[in-house]
Amino acid sequence: MTEIIDLLLALSQEIKDLKTRIDITRATRVERLKDTWIDNQDVMQMLHISQRTLQTLRTNGTIPFSRIRGKFYYKVTDIEKLLQDHYYNPNFKCDGNK
Repeated sequence: MTEIIDLLLALSQEIKDLKTRIDITRATRVERLKDTWIDNQDVMQMLHISQRTLQTLRTNGTIPFSRIRGKFYYKVTDIEKLLQDHYYNPNFKCDGNK
């Protein structure tokens, strides 16, 4: 009986170790993605918008971009900032109370 308990405890520890490794890998990947650049197609898919809408966001300065030989690139962090800046939760009043 104690052998089974020892095996279960060892298995439990291995599962915890794997979870820790997965969490570290996921966090590292997210950090790497934040510093990456994506193109028009990726931004349009991410935001579910048309090419014309994306052009308007560039033109009116809503979204920063870089242009190389006619191709536009955007930082993932800038897309996240745009989404965060326009976040609206109707359940909260301006003073933060429900």
